[in-house]
Amino acid sequence: MSEKISRRKFLQISSLGAAAAAVLTGCGPASRYVVRKPYANMQEYNQTGVSTYYATTCRECSAGCGLIMRTFEGRAIKAEGNPQHPVNRGKLCPRGLTAVQGLYNPDRIKEPRKAAGRSSGNFIDITWDEALDTASNLLGGDPAGVAFLMGYQPDHLFDLVKEITAAMGAPEPVRYNTLAMFEARATLIEAMRQITGKSGLPFFDLGSADVVFSFGANFLETWLSPLAYSRGYGNLRQGRLGKRGYLVSFEPRQSVTSGAADEWIPVIPGSEGLVAKAIGRLAAQINGETIPTAFADLDLAQTVQQSGVSEEKLHHLAELFVQAQQPLAIPGGGALGHANGLASAKAILALNALKGTLLASLATEDELVGSLASLVNRMKNGEIHTLFIHGVNPVFELPAALGFTDALKNVKAVVSFSSFPDETALASDWILPDHTGLESFGYQRVLAGSDRPALSSLQPVVAPLYNTRSTADVLIEAAQSRGGALAAAITYQDEVDFIQQKILPYINAGGFYTAPEILTFWSSWLQYGGWWKANPETVPIDFSSALGESIPVTSPPSLMEGKFHFLTYATQMGDGSGANRPWLQETPDPTTTVMWNSWIEIHPETAAKLGLHDDDVVRVSSTAGELEAIVYLFPAIRPDTVAIPFGQGHTALGRFAEGRGANPAAVMEILLNEAGDLAYGDLQVTITPTGKRRPLARFESREGVYGDHAG
Repeated sequence: MSEKISRRKFLQISSLGAAAAAVLTGCGPASRYVVRKPYANMQEYNQTGVSTYYATTCRECSAGCGLIMRTFEGRAIKAEGNPQHPVNRGKLCPRGLTAVQGLYNPDRIKEPRKAAGRSSGNFIDITWDEALDTASNLLGGDPAGVAFLMGYQPDHLFDLVKEITAAMGAPEPVRYNTLAMFEARATLIEAMRQITGKSGLPFFDLGSADVVFSFGANFLETWLSPLAYSRGYGNLRQGRLGKRGYLVSFEPRQSVTSGAADEWIPVIPGSEGLVAKAIGRLAAQINGETIPTAFADLDLAQTVQQSGVSEEKLHHLAELFVQAQQPLAIPGGGALGHANGLASAKAILALNALKGTLLASLATEDELVGSLASLVNRMKNGEIHTLFIHGVNPVFELPAALGFTDALKNVKAVVSFSSFPDETALASDWILPDHTGLESFGYQRVLAGSDRPALSSLQPVVAPLYNTRSTADVLIEAAQSRGGALAAAITYQDEVDFIQQKILPYINAGGFYTAPEILTFWSSWLQYGGWWKANPETVPIDFSSALGESIPVTSPPSLMEGKFHFLTYATQMGDGSGANRPWLQETPDPTTTVMWNSWIEIHPETAAKLGLHDDDVVRVSSTAGELEAIVYLFPAIRPDTVAIPFGQGHTALGRFAEGRGANPAAVMEILLNEAGDLAYGDLQVTITPTGKRRPLARFESREGVYGDHAG
């Protein structure tokens, strides 16, 4: 009696046969069968005591930096920057260095799991056959009720999901990432579209400027592509013809970027656009020119009052801008994350056209699809029956006031592809763990950190440590198991086949290497860590059209009595996913030296009025919620402003992350600007002492850099 074979098993057997034939004939993508084996079963090309190096891409954020990973006898040992990669040029940030701690994290999810009950915290291991059956069945429901919520990397998976949803007739995938929210990406892209007609993220050429005005762009820390901008900052400081570049930073608190600036201007939150218009107006007057329409409607006296910047200082800044040969004004997320953020972005960009100069930038398309707020509303209304989540932890990252966690209860089936037991994974019905970045194939678009077109490649540097599986492979197999139109549209053999088909056009795209066919090209693609042009290709962007239009920047909200402006900002924890890396937890914050916790920064004068000292615990309250945080007296912040870093406050994610600090998302209100970005900078809170104390672990002495304020 013959054994009954399921469609999926038949496809598996068929693909294995085809793969074997392809390898034997030399026509198949043989590199996918070169497995990185551990020491106990080592490959022939590995030698005892000799390191092997692989070029890949860092997946700790979406910047797309190139990695060179040293492996030793089958183990990943050390990450270094790829010196040839156009984004980071051999440099690497602390998050990239900790990629190995993600790979070897003791709390990784090792098997596919099914929840014993939604949000019960109890899971049972299942086989991948069961997991694939589940994924296939869930793709077969009403397409209008199937949704994908994804992070900002890897891009190849997003591209695959777009094809799957299009073939199904389901809504396009929605992307979200907290770092993108702090960068106000949607606002910057929309401002670029309205001014230039090109929808994309610009690459601001710091190295070619001699005076830079940074409005809320903490480019030396986390903004867009910090390693690329750090290199540009270095070129700015080295100077041309013996002239050292000059940096002015506009932020309510002194970030690392502001601390490295020649001048830090502590503006009132939300007034950055008004300050930019004032500088533009005064610069035109200094030159004896007609004031451009973009700056003509400004009331200078009112701007002084609303920004906290004196008229004398504004005149000084305008003189700096006028005297510069190549001035540059950068609109960062701190300036755009307000209700008036879109107008502020346009006003700041318009400064670049004042002297008739062009901002050298690379116009690149960004994928901003779907609406997160719309998705949550559909979940609340019961319109979503299946939700697939990859690369984002919305239960932790999203403001609690958005109601995602409650909306999740109305979704019948929730599938997480997380490699770690984060808050969202534990609230799901199934966890189908993806490989970590060092076990994966893929690619990442370089959107904001390169002076030339570039696509960064990923490849496994070690064998998968556990029984995990590529999410792309899971979705390809699930789609093919469905049969019908979906299987007819998704014909890829596997993830590697999909990637190779997507990079095929780059063979003749004029990169620094080429090949006669895809397999030879693929070898170079993996060897070099991606594809890019040999020489810079900056596209001059003309912002002069912005000068001729009215840019009505509204006034920032007045500070209510008894309240403080509240800021939250990204640190080395990134979107919070870095909190399970002990190396990052142990790394002192560069401005406060605090480790293993979060804190609230309060100006010493403000603390004295409230009777607060270092290590006091306060309650921070807004209309959305409240949290408790430990006081750190921080002189480099406006007295009317308090700040808490983002990334701590986890209730899950593993032993290194849980129960540390506070999550600012608990108090964030749902305030949106015209581009749909969260106006996180307009939040106001009250501060209430609790009478409790909790000493912070910090690298500086207990007296602190500024004296003993412990009381």
